[in-house]
Amino acid sequence: MMNITQQQQQFSFAYIRAVSTVAGFAVSEPSVDDDSVDLLLSSRSTAGTIKRPRLELQAKCLMEGPLQSDRFSYPVKIKNYDDLRDPGVMVPRILVVVRVPDDPAQWLAGTDDQLILKHCGYWASLRGMPDTTNAATVSIPLLRENSFTVEALRRMMDRIEQGQLP
Repeated sequence: MMNITQQQQQFSFAYIRAVSTVAGFAVSEPSVDDDSVDLLLSSRSTAGTIKRPRLELQAKCLMEGPLQSDRFSYPVKIKNYDDLRDPGVMVPRILVVVRVPDDPAQWLAGTDDQLILKHCGYWASLRGMPDTTNAATVSIPLLRENSFTVEALRRMMDRIEQGQLP
């Protein structure tokens, strides 16, 4: 049986895969995560300035239930912070934090008509954020308006295709 950390990781991957699949993007997983990249999203589009746009993601899961305000924070390890904020990487990177109920039995519900994943994912771009003197983690603010949804992901990939950052 998986421990809770493994369950959180796999659930966040499943959430991101579900959103990406509905949005029409391929999802791949690097065989080694030494660059703070858990998943890579790609498009076959050749319509924009950037052909076949890609987006790299670091996935996290937070057991705190639904968002009660317009924002929350997530502590990111310094190594991940530095990898995600690097302005010199070719493929844009984002952090996606999936919020779930405190009880794993409540993360998913399903019937013949619907499959419900609880609660929601939120994204943040750390690109270009400043150096830190923190020793262990940096608290990253995530906003309700940055829900990781099908529409939001399509907008991000459209921006990348036009040569802009998400």
